[in-house]
Amino acid sequence: MSSRARIPAVGVAAETVLASMSDMKGRDTDWRQGRVFSLVYHAGEAHEQLLQRAHAMFASANLLNPLAFQSLKRMESEIIQMTASLFHGPDTTVGSVTSGGTESILVAMAAYRDRARKQKPWIRSPEIVVPRSIHPAFDKAAHYFGIKLRKVALDDNMRADVAEFKRKIGRNTIGLVASAPQYPHGVIDPIEAIGALAMEHGIPFHVDACVGGFVLPWLEKLGRPIPLWDFRVPGVTSISADLHKYAYASKGASTLTWRSMDAMKFQFFVETSFPGGIYASPTLIGTRPGGPIAAAWAALQSMGEAGYCELAGKAAQAADQLAKGISTIEGLKLVTDHDAPIVSWQATGLDTFAIADRLEAKGWSVDRMHKPTAVHLTCTANHLAIVNDYLTDLRTAVDEVRQNPNLAKSGTAPMYGMAAKIPMAGMVAGTIRGVLANMYAPGVVMPDVTEGGDGIVDKVLGKYGDQIQSALDKVEAVRAKVEAFSRQRRATRSGQ
Repeated sequence: MSSRARIPAVGVAAETVLASMSDMKGRDTDWRQGRVFSLVYHAGEAHEQLLQRAHAMFASANLLNPLAFQSLKRMESEIIQMTASLFHGPDTTVGSVTSGGTESILVAMAAYRDRARKQKPWIRSPEIVVPRSIHPAFDKAAHYFGIKLRKVALDDNMRADVAEFKRKIGRNTIGLVASAPQYPHGVIDPIEAIGALAMEHGIPFHVDACVGGFVLPWLEKLGRPIPLWDFRVPGVTSISADLHKYAYASKGASTLTWRSMDAMKFQFFVETSFPGGIYASPTLIGTRPGGPIAAAWAALQSMGEAGYCELAGKAAQAADQLAKGISTIEGLKLVTDHDAPIVSWQATGLDTFAIADRLEAKGWSVDRMHKPTAVHLTCTANHLAIVNDYLTDLRTAVDEVRQNPNLAKSGTAPMYGMAAKIPMAGMVAGTIRGVLANMYAPGVVMPDVTEGGDGIVDKVLGKYGDQIQSALDKVEAVRAKVEAFSRQRRATRSGQ
């Protein structure tokens, strides 16, 4: 008989169910103590309890029918109005609440495509120009909706290269995208310059502020120098911004705002031939859970401007202190300066991923990046209390790797390092698909991610070992030189 889970023949007592859930939850990373970066945005126990109560109050409600749940429609409308005010939108600003940043992005990109189909039907192969640092949700949107992304290189500060942005705009371009900030390194793309290109070519322009939308305005209010990125830039058509990040709302809630209904109308889906009646939906999903919308409204109301300014200030202070501390550790350097409370660092002369493994062994959740190889830290107010602990453990981790270089050949460091350097993206993607297949295989709860897919990375490591790693290091060095040369040429052209 199969050992897979089945619905109990007789219902289990509520207290027993809750006890089981509590036991499972106990195995999660301790995010309340600031050991997790980027996944959870915590504003304290009292705020968490408010979100839970607001979410529970509307847990069974469904905004699919706003006439049946007028309370949710009012909350959504007020969330969008508050967001429009925060982003300096004109009185014509409209929008909707979505289930998260990915849905906001998918909806926006589908709307851009459909707008082009209506206004420029001769475009058969639509393209959107984006920075190389753009969130993968845009790659997902391109994959789903038949759009080609033309990716623009970054300058030395990890911002989109405006001159190349201009060169990538062509007859099939249906939209431009930039980030405020981009997620990997926390810097804001040159929104004003790209907005000017959008105006010049008559192309809509989307700003992905999923990370920064609900923290950059408060940092600006606190006096920090923040480049213009919102609706004050004339060329900006739409903005995605997540409530469940720096608005400290429950997962998952995001906003998609538009300068006017002339732009937003292309996101609506209507089907009139369904025997069940006319079906109309403003977003990607059908059922629209009431809990996240209610909790987001409660968060905005309860926190207020003063509360958000305080949280933003603490988050920025945590990021600044971490950046300053990391800069003093021999063998580490910052990838770039940051605009938002996001810090990224990398090792020099040591293996970055080996250091990441040592941090993980000390109880930290580590976000690894590549191109360039680095570690990412999204800082919230909750992290201000753990800055010294993190820096202490980081110094120890660096010393451990320096004293024992073989640590780069153990743990997950070889897998991440190889995946970051293999020039064949298809091989890496195939391996990751294998990891996902294992993760969702029948009866599997959580597989060992170092044994992913068809084992390509493991087989390569096992068979070729140091030789292939050395070869990839040389390839990486050459690629870095080529990229540096290309950046220098772009800079020279821009100065002419």
